[in-house]
Amino acid sequence: MSCLFHLAISAAAMLWHWGLPRRTQVLHQRLLSAPTPAHCHHRTGGARLNSEKSSTYGLIVVRTIISTNPPATPEVRRVTVDEAGEGQRLDNFLLRLLKGVPKTHVYRVIRSGEVRVNKGRASADTRLALGDEVRVPPVRVPERTANAASGATGSEMASASVPAREFPILHEDDHLLAIDKPAGVAVHGGSGVSHGVIEQLRRARPEARFLELVHRLDKETSGILLLAKKRSALTALQDQFRQRETDKTYAALVAGTWPKRLKVIDVALHKTLDAQGERHVRAVAADHADGRRSISLVQVAMALQGFTLLDVTIKTGRTHQIRVHLAHAGHPIAGDPKYGDFALNRRLARGEAVPGLRFERMFLHAKRLAFDHPATGQRLELNSPLPAECETLRLRLSAPPA
Repeated sequence: MSCLFHLAISAAAMLWHWGLPRRTQVLHQRLLSAPTPAHCHHRTGGARLNSEKSSTYGLIVVRTIISTNPPATPEVRRVTVDEAGEGQRLDNFLLRLLKGVPKTHVYRVIRSGEVRVNKGRASADTRLALGDEVRVPPVRVPERTANAASGATGSEMASASVPAREFPILHEDDHLLAIDKPAGVAVHGGSGVSHGVIEQLRRARPEARFLELVHRLDKETSGILLLAKKRSALTALQDQFRQRETDKTYAALVAGTWPKRLKVIDVALHKTLDAQGERHVRAVAADHADGRRSISLVQVAMALQGFTLLDVTIKTGRTHQIRVHLAHAGHPIAGDPKYGDFALNRRLARGEAVPGLRFERMFLHAKRLAFDHPATGQRLELNSPLPAECETLRLRLSAPPA
């Protein structure tokens, strides 16, 4: 009898084995590799293995031996809206809360009335307020997402490996944070960059319930970077950027002598992505089908030896706008690795363009930012001085030739 029992387990389990999760396969393989009892080594012929049991008996036994505990049945949750969710649409709030659940299912439970806000029905575009209670019906989160939430994934481990870092603070209050970003640091991870300013700040401030980028700066650009500490501040500030109610001025060192008559650059830009996801922008005609109107105001701040220091105020916030506009005008930014004069960049980096001084970054610095405070409405102006390496180069170029 024990012989037939062992053979039944082996036959049924071999058919079922490959449908198991990897960890369970390992346990299962150990079971199958256990030595067969000596009295089982005889010819079975065409006899029915489970002659006294149902044809699924062996499979049931194996499942009973190897199967893990079934996942717990999801329950109704009642979530109180905090600062991270304040002002957010209900659908976006749920999509963030129920990561991994298909969008169609999220919208279905909203439409069915299973989701309640303060015990009442709500639509997908309902804006949530601080302290609102959201009833979330039982929703089963995919296993992979559940494992991620428990810290069992590589992404969680990668997040834990982000080094905590604070940056020089230009302004901070309960609503916003303005830092002085150094060149060479991305504002966020992605496109081959494991982490950036936002990830490092979140690691440095684990008690922060909300921290989001209001706008972006290129990795090679230094200067003022604005972050919101409340969702209400984020939406208010981003509205100002969208409606062009902010004033942004950059310091840019360009090659050659800038023509003083050229004060407005109104040239459309077209952005594309290459196979690696890298962004490329080029100037196009105003009537180009994919071109977007872009306006930069240029003022000469200082004429230098072989270079010109400019103050550039942008009226539109296109990707790489200043870099492409200045290069299109025939005066690329010193050190620009994408749109610049590569031969000049090499000479600057080697200390040949300015004898004895190596300059190995792009000379573009967000020096001034003015906006209305999201809570008080008061006009706030922030300023950032030139970084030390940029100021050193400026001084060397402004000195009279020996």
